Amino acid sequence: MSRPPHGRRAPATDTTPLWHDAIVPTTSPEKILITVAPTGAETTKQDCPQLPTTLEELVQTAQECEAAGAAMIHVHIRDADHRPTLDQTRLRDTVQALRESTGLIVQLSTGGSVHDPLENRLKVLDAEPDSCSLTMGTTNFGDDVFSNPWPFVCELYQLSQERQVVPEFELFDLGHVHALRRLIDKFGLPYGGQVHCDFVMGVPGGMPGTAPALVAGVALLPDEVTSWSATGIGRSTLPVMLAALSMGGHLRVGMEDVLTLAKGVPVERNAQLVERAVTAARLAQRTPMQPSEARTAIGLPAR
Repeated sequence: MSRPPHGRRAPATDTTPLWHDAIVPTTSPEKILITVAPTGAETTKQDCPQLPTTLEELVQTAQECEAAGAAMIHVHIRDADHRPTLDQTRLRDTVQALRESTGLIVQLSTGGSVHDPLENRLKVLDAEPDSCSLTMGTTNFGDDVFSNPWPFVCELYQLSQERQVVPEFELFDLGHVHALRRLIDKFGLPYGGQVHCDFVMGVPGGMPGTAPALVAGVALLPDEVTSWSATGIGRSTLPVMLAALSMGGHLRVGMEDVLTLAKGVPVERNAQLVERAVTAARLAQRTPMQPSEARTAIGLPAR
């Protein structure tokens, strides 16, 4: 058999172009879980009239966001004066209304506002949501302190196991990642057996909303973590979104976290932020999960 001249390689027998889909390696999950956080506890209705604060506005927002590609909704509620509240009747009514009007996973915030007493935050689970947020430690939150002492974290986690509520572990800094390891070692896996967490980035007082910070956080996640998402606050929204997509993570978006689409361009509807996330995900060859798929991913039974 003749050999090619020195310094030249023999021609390949496979003529399939290198960019052909069949031979391009897949480096991230095909599906993406998009969570919408439509309201939060920080922005006032006066400052942002389009913020959904009534039950009717929240239901309409949830329906629009589900149609746009969201699979889970992270809920803070407001009272008749549009102020943050953990009123039990309102919480129950909200969970019921969202279940009746959408297929979304209903996740209640146990953070409330930074001023809510710890005992009131524990009672959020009385409203029987599908999921709850569980912040893994105390952090400075702008000029305030978001208090999550270790005994409270443990009590809330055990309560979520007893009530069969799937927690989303919220991580505001790298110390919270270590605390998650400690919690799982002490109390075992959450209800459903899956471990889903969310990096909340860009809060003044927490980890910065940068790609290097996200890389560091993901590298430290316990082996038991089965899925993670990332949230960029304010101007860190897009950098965090793109970094998360490049690393195979999921996304949380919404007016709780950002109020502009670009400098000087306000968000008018939460669905705009979901639509932008879906567009970015499709560029990364990721398609949005349906709520039923997301339920399986985080360990919830089918509805």
